Amino acid sequence: MTEVYGNTKGLPPSAIRALERIYRRRVPLDCIATPELVRSLAEASRESQRQVGALVHRSGQVDTVIVGSPSGLMLPDIGRLRAAQGRFRALRLVHTHLFNEALTRDDLVDLTRLRLDLVAAVLLSREGEPRSMTWAYNVPTRGDGVPYQIVPPTPWGTPQPDFGRLISALESEFAQSARLREVRAKDGRAILVHVGEKKAAGAGHRANARLTELESLARTAGVEVVDRVVQLRDRVDPKLVLGKGKLEEVVMRAIERDVETLIFDLNLSPAQVHGISQETDLKVIDRSQLILDIFAQRAETRDGKLQVELAQLKYALPRLGLKDDALSRLTGGIGGRGPGETKLEIGRRRARDRVHHLERSLAELAKKRAERRRRRDQSGVRVVAIVGYTNAGKSTLLNTLTDAGVLAEDKLFATLDTRARRLHLPDGREVVLIDTVGFIRDMPEGLFAAFRATFEEAAEADLVLQVVDASDPEHAEHERTTPALLDELDLSGLPRLTVYNKLDRLEPAERDALERLPDSATISALRKDTTLSLLRRVSALLGSREAEPLIEEEAEPAPREQAEA
Repeated sequence: MTEVYGNTKGLPPSAIRALERIYRRRVPLDCIATPELVRSLAEASRESQRQVGALVHRSGQVDTVIVGSPSGLMLPDIGRLRAAQGRFRALRLVHTHLFNEALTRDDLVDLTRLRLDLVAAVLLSREGEPRSMTWAYNVPTRGDGVPYQIVPPTPWGTPQPDFGRLISALESEFAQSARLREVRAKDGRAILVHVGEKKAAGAGHRANARLTELESLARTAGVEVVDRVVQLRDRVDPKLVLGKGKLEEVVMRAIERDVETLIFDLNLSPAQVHGISQETDLKVIDRSQLILDIFAQRAETRDGKLQVELAQLKYALPRLGLKDDALSRLTGGIGGRGPGETKLEIGRRRARDRVHHLERSLAELAKKRAERRRRRDQSGVRVVAIVGYTNAGKSTLLNTLTDAGVLAEDKLFATLDTRARRLHLPDGREVVLIDTVGFIRDMPEGLFAAFRATFEEAAEADLVLQVVDASDPEHAEHERTTPALLDELDLSGLPRLTVYNKLDRLEPAERDALERLPDSATISALRKDTTLSLLRRVSALLGSREAEPLIEEEAEPAPREQAEA
């Protein structure tokens, strides 16, 4: 093979021949570069007045010859990580620098991103003769260190280290480091990425608020967040979202912090996920996929599991046609678990068949829920639905008022399944209190549609309690999100009472301001004594209609085989 890659335009025939002769050189494993290879590279640089490089395989053969500009070198596509069997590429780059400059940022990005064995620069004199050589190689990091070691320029002719022994030792270190990573973090480490338009009002504040929420989502999913990246642009790049330079910076930060996953605070198109994955060799998760992963972990009932699987398949369908290993990046670990995990790699036709089956199953469950609601309506029991932003304290309020024992955690989406419990009001009446799945801004479309049926219970409610975490700095935004989503669910016409929760975390002035608001109540869901005024408001809003006692209802549990899927 004698093809020369790169900037060959305008080169004289003598320069082309000098470049082609580089392929004749052989480099033993015990040295970085032979005098013959270095002289050939220097000769080609003198003839072309450009940087010249050779990718040398561990077998000793020159794999690729590249010519660049006087100040830089652009490597061809060498298969990226998907073609590598180990930590390293088994290729080292030896190239010339015309102006006696040290290793550049581009050199180090190529070294780390492409997992090259080593990058060496031969520094040429003004006459084009080799005068010194500097090199760098990858080293394991502990999460916060520089991922490479640079050897300063040494005069040409200085004895070189045994390259084969160096690489063997480094690969052993990397293998040990990989085992430690597996023990340390089951679902790995991630960098959060927010890209927004800088002309938007309050773009910086909005970016921080959204990344804080995204970090909570990632923590709920079991991911260790080690860094945040924010880029405000005139417009989002349609292919890579981030700018090219910023993306290279992210890759370097990922390598420095031992990160394998990027989580974007927006919903990416299949082409964007594929492009960023190809460019970075990192797993790419968008906001929708992260939320789907959380739902997959937390769905307990048969209804919930089916809804999650349906949403997963609808998310995966447009991505099933991506080439190379783009699909495999969607499966396994964060962003790829749950009831639908084993079904993500089936063909489009079988996936669509599965979607239809799930939709039929959910329709049958909807009929059962409708029958339960009909019996409840016949009994004349009034229904109160608890809705609100995720982690606002809805399940805690249900537990405090009814001793329900429903899971309540300081995590987003701790509750995914509808729970119905009996509640005795101060006037002696019995009502049904329904806890629903939490809302969140930018809810994935497929997931929103799949869980629409969950809110059928709320649609029959006589009163809606909108719970708001008053201690959250973004509570005003959350308070606006809930009515918007209720409107999408055709529930906006129901009587609604705003319940400001977690007043124990507020300053006295903040509590006083909230207590003066109309059509609202203030509570601490952890303290039953603070809920008495709320119950009185509920009684007043429901009127005087009497009701018969009701048998407690529960969501249908998942069959054993479904739960173990």
